[in-house]
Amino acid sequence: MRVLIVEDDPDLSRQLVTACRDAGWVVDTAADGEEGHFLGDTEPYDAVVLDIGLPKMDGLSVLEAWRRAQRRMPVLLLTARDRWSDKVAGIDAGADDYVAKPFHMEEVLARLRALMRRAAGHASNEIEVGSVRLDVKAGRVTVDGNPVKLTSHEFRLMQYLMLHVDKVVSRTELVEHLYDQDFDRDSNTIEVFVGRLRKKLGVDVIETVRGLGYRIASRPGG
Repeated sequence: MRVLIVEDDPDLSRQLVTACRDAGWVVDTAADGEEGHFLGDTEPYDAVVLDIGLPKMDGLSVLEAWRRAQRRMPVLLLTARDRWSDKVAGIDAGADDYVAKPFHMEEVLARLRALMRRAAGHASNEIEVGSVRLDVKAGRVTVDGNPVKLTSHEFRLMQYLMLHVDKVVSRTELVEHLYDQDFDRDSNTIEVFVGRLRKKLGVDVIETVRGLGYRIASRPGG
């Protein structure tokens, strides 16, 4: 999953980046509203952490511009604890959730997981397809109750496919949501990871839809 963090405080930004990467997500950052708006307008993100008090372009203006442009990615707004009016304005501008500063990093991660789950239509951290179960929070995959050891890249790929069960996901979409801006989008890395996943899982759950991409079906063969 790919997250954008728009925060001008360098220390807080580093803390957020570290926490999100430790959670297994790919992270892009912006230190002002103009750069944040540009990235959110041109790159596909599974969630955005957006501070309200930004230089060059404030967070509410960034959010309103994204929503006018029909950018629908979930946005978690960072607000000042004593400014309830910012929270109301943020929700009205199109924010999906907010957290007040100072906050516990675990709360931010939990809220981001919830936003990404809900955006993909899932209510629980655990997603089950046949004998395969993926725990989003724990970062764990099991088959018939037996743990499957995956690399971080393999887990991110499996997570994206399972969050989008029954949907054909193109290679381009996988690259855009699993890797940062500097990733070589002409490489065959996705194909390599799909092959490794199939071997490790030992069950026929990842379908290749010729010419379109990959799919995990809720009912294999359906």
